[in-house]
Amino acid sequence: MGGTPKYPEAPQSMGGLLLQLNTPLCILSYLSGLTWFLLLPALAPRTYLSENAMGSTMVGEGSDLGARALALARDFGGHKRKAGGMPVAWLEQAMFQLGLEVHVQPFSRTLPFPDEAHERYLVRGTNVFGVLRAPRAASTEALLLLVPCSEGSKNNQAVGLLLALAGYCRGQVYWAKDLIFLVTEHDLLGTQAWLEAYHDVNLTDIQSGGIPGRAGAIQAALALELSSDVVTSVDVAVEGLNGQLPNLDLLNLFHSFCLKSGLLCTFQGKLPPPEGPSGPAYAQSLRTLGLMVLGQAGGGPGGAHGLFLRFRIEALTLRGINSFRQHKFDLGVLGRTLEGMFRKLNNLLERLHQSYFLYLLPSLSRFVSIGSYVPSLALLLLVLALRALDLWMRLSRGEEGEGETPPGEARGSLLWLVPPILVSWGAGTALYLLPVRGQAVATQHFPVGEAEAVVLALIGIYVAGMALPHSTHRALSGGGQRGWMSLKLVALLALALLLSCLALLNFSLGFLLGATLVPPAAAVRPGGNRLPLAILLVLTTPGWSLFLVVSGWSQVSLTPLPIAGCPWLCSWFSPRRVCRCSWGSQGSQRGPRCL
Repeated sequence: MGGTPKYPEAPQSMGGLLLQLNTPLCILSYLSGLTWFLLLPALAPRTYLSENAMGSTMVGEGSDLGARALALARDFGGHKRKAGGMPVAWLEQAMFQLGLEVHVQPFSRTLPFPDEAHERYLVRGTNVFGVLRAPRAASTEALLLLVPCSEGSKNNQAVGLLLALAGYCRGQVYWAKDLIFLVTEHDLLGTQAWLEAYHDVNLTDIQSGGIPGRAGAIQAALALELSSDVVTSVDVAVEGLNGQLPNLDLLNLFHSFCLKSGLLCTFQGKLPPPEGPSGPAYAQSLRTLGLMVLGQAGGGPGGAHGLFLRFRIEALTLRGINSFRQHKFDLGVLGRTLEGMFRKLNNLLERLHQSYFLYLLPSLSRFVSIGSYVPSLALLLLVLALRALDLWMRLSRGEEGEGETPPGEARGSLLWLVPPILVSWGAGTALYLLPVRGQAVATQHFPVGEAEAVVLALIGIYVAGMALPHSTHRALSGGGQRGWMSLKLVALLALALLLSCLALLNFSLGFLLGATLVPPAAAVRPGGNRLPLAILLVLTTPGWSLFLVVSGWSQVSLTPLPIAGCPWLCSWFSPRRVCRCSWGSQGSQRGPRCL
């Protein structure tokens, strides 16, 4: 009877507590997200085969293809040097003599930029493939083995192994799926031309002569790269276009056959980490995981297999490595591994679907599923939600702080947001459309090439976008603190939405952009010393972040790193290079260099 209860004041007290602790909560959420990601290698479970048809490697591999593959590789290399390119006629004859149904596909493509090696705009090539029809079933399904024909002596041994394996498979009667043996020219360009012609689509304006004969629907594909007579290990690549990945069962099947045959298998150029909880094992797993995230964020395929994934074909790229290790394997071991994989895939009754399509790999024996790594990004996005909630509560309470807006002008605050939003979306649209579509106009009126025109257009749009804060300040000058708070609220919600959608397509790119964009987006505000904030915003723009990721990945995967402290940095960053650091001199400069 003694008065009204004070329950309605509880939300207000919680709102005040949220306003007071907003900054510590944001910092805690951001650090928790990064810590969660760093702990992923330690929490990763062991891989396993989910498909019952591939649950065991108990198949009898009876092939011994080493000597035969080397002989075919030498013949192929000799005819390749004589023809000055891929010996199409010799490949046709060789496949026909093996009993395959041989087809040839010519193609051409007008490049948007000139070829760096030959300064040409029109590329012509020919793909040769042979089909081994399944003797025990109709031609409804197929498996594929791909070898890109590269310049020089590269991949000659891979072509020899492909032909030797085709000849061996021709003598077996247990195949329930067609086998396709494909040799492509011009690497990814030839692979894309063949895929488009095989599926009767045209996605990249490649002019193709078509394919006169087809096999069944391709269930799985393997791309082989091999340039030596012996191998010490086989490196497997899984990244496809825009971070797409094959079904985890296909990778687990290859790893299990490598363990069975004793063949050393690496991922991202890294050896398997030692078993058991230890500091070196965690550090090596974290390095491997980080390299995979960088490769996915770049968006490029890790090999020719990456083009198959967009056609819903599970595929891997296998690279034979011949390093300084003493224990080496001949081509017969690799041939038996490929034979075992094809025999296991031959048992499939449906497409691979029971295992994961979204995962990260700290090693070949452990994996991180989507349910484990998504919370790390969710904690980063929680920072944006907390900041947006803080601004919304301040706006609803009328806490504008300095320079309060008169009540008569508060209603028009939403109209002040229209100019900066339109300018920002216009800059984004121009950044997406103008550089490529306007290159022809730029080359006609300015003495620049196509590639330079695209780069200069990108730089020009980014520089023009730097005037956005100035125009925003002028547009919001009449709104006081309420104007910029409303604009920041909309910007935080838009950024959270865009990062969430991007993470669904490419988690690695979404996470890296979130890790770089969330701190400045949450902390920046008008007033104070603007120079450090301006530098921070420029360095954390998505374009600059993506440029650093692509440049860094290209540097660490293709070229050595001339960095001081070379032994440790090269072991961390350069997975596919052998680091031999020495102190030498070139001219007047002395210091460690990576060879």
